[in-house]
Amino acid sequence: MLERTKIHQPTELFTHQLGAALTMENTVLEMLGKLQEEAQSSELEQQLRHHEQETQQQIQNLHRAFEALGEQVDESPCPAIEGIEKGGESNLKLTEDTLNDDVILAGAAETEHHEIAVYENLIIQAEAMGHDDVVALLRENIEQEEHTLKEVQQLTRQRAKQAVAH
Repeated sequence: MLERTKIHQPTELFTHQLGAALTMENTVLEMLGKLQEEAQSSELEQQLRHHEQETQQQIQNLHRAFEALGEQVDESPCPAIEGIEKGGESNLKLTEDTLNDDVILAGAAETEHHEIAVYENLIIQAEAMGHDDVVALLRENIEQEEHTLKEVQQLTRQRAKQAVAH
């Protein structure tokens, strides 16, 4: 494992966290491709495909944020997203295929909550440093994440009501 130099400045910490957000989004992009194959309903598959396109845009926004800061793109580790990914994979293996959509939706909600928390923190830091251009890029990302979370919650409610009705 590569030893990193200790972070001493708030700007270095921000750049590190921005890199972790990039790793997070790249991991999510990989997960979305796999999850589309596991999804049972065409509605969920379509939603995952749409979020995949948004995630690609979010990755571009993070690259643009690094550019705006004059920093080299650095993908810092993001252990939290790795944990969410492992949990989802484990749950998919544990359950019958008929429950795949429920597992995927639960994992998607966890992921969206995590992404929103990451972007909230980054926005606060970027605002404090006066990086309005970076704030605008991060706000675009968080708005997409919040919208996706609402869609996930709506589909989860629908599925839960259907399950109770049967």
